[in-house]
Amino acid sequence: MRHYPSDGVDLRSDTVTQPTPGMRDAMSAASVGDDVLGDDQTVIELQERVARMFGKEEALFVPSGTMSNAIAIRAQTEPGDEVITQRHSHIYVYEGGGYAALSGCSIALVPGKDGIMSPKDVESAIRKGDGSLGHYPNGSMVCVENTSNRGGGTCYSLDELDEIAKVAKDNNCKSHIDGARIFNASVSSSLSTERMARGYDTISVCLSKGLGAPVGSVLVGPSDTLYKAHRWRKMFGGGMRQAGVLAAAGIYALDNNIGRLSQDHVRAREIASAVSDMDSYTVNMNQVQTNMVYVGCEGGDSENLVRRLEDRGIKTLTIDDSTIRIVTHLHITDNDVQKTIEALESAQI
Repeated sequence: MRHYPSDGVDLRSDTVTQPTPGMRDAMSAASVGDDVLGDDQTVIELQERVARMFGKEEALFVPSGTMSNAIAIRAQTEPGDEVITQRHSHIYVYEGGGYAALSGCSIALVPGKDGIMSPKDVESAIRKGDGSLGHYPNGSMVCVENTSNRGGGTCYSLDELDEIAKVAKDNNCKSHIDGARIFNASVSSSLSTERMARGYDTISVCLSKGLGAPVGSVLVGPSDTLYKAHRWRKMFGGGMRQAGVLAAAGIYALDNNIGRLSQDHVRAREIASAVSDMDSYTVNMNQVQTNMVYVGCEGGDSENLVRRLEDRGIKTLTIDDSTIRIVTHLHITDNDVQKTIEALESAQI
């Protein structure tokens, strides 16, 4: 259900969700303390809960997924190192060059099929300073994004995850999963979060996308890395005080909003299937594995398509000059799906 009054359908992102009544009640009733001093019991409960879910020793609650990734990189690299990741990954495209500005790292970009890197390509991209006469940076960290946003919401298979983790370990690299939508990946692939994360040093877990919390991510990993991460959170300005109000939203999301993600996936698939039959659009159905639909439009006219859809009460975003993105989430209903399909049909040129 919509949970809040609106005449339109907002498909720009799963970040646009608002706290549901039950989540607001949980936030209102939360016990709080000073998290910088380490005594906010609700934050502690959230951190311990997420660490268990991913089979890691410790966890750290931070304001955003971008900060979680930045902290993970800074805690596991040295200035002059190189990070290996997919060419359209979030840490490269959408995080303001933080890997360079905050960690002093360069980046090696790996090709991918529908956003998914192959273990062979990852291994080929790893450079080491030793033996290069000082020419190369030291490739020291491999980052996987699961699901792949720019891949259209695609998921890594377990074999791919395990093999990439092994490549990282064999090449003396740390391994990190940008899990902005890792629960979508878990539901879609029927893999537990603990199993997906088994071979990886750290995982960034977002609460404010598909799970519908208003803010927050959790970084999980081994105790020695999280000890460093806590210091970097402070230095990056991410220390919060009575953060239990926000952590309570995260706990509520974990309790109530994981299983329902499959509904978002079904609705995305329904939109994609209908759009694929329309003459003016293209959809790669192989990419539609979770809650995203990338719609190609003829004539390189994505900005105009976004405007035409908004005139019909449907909000979307452009990805490039010929592609728009549709993202389903907990506020999108079956009726919204039909409105979206009808709007796309009538918006054709």
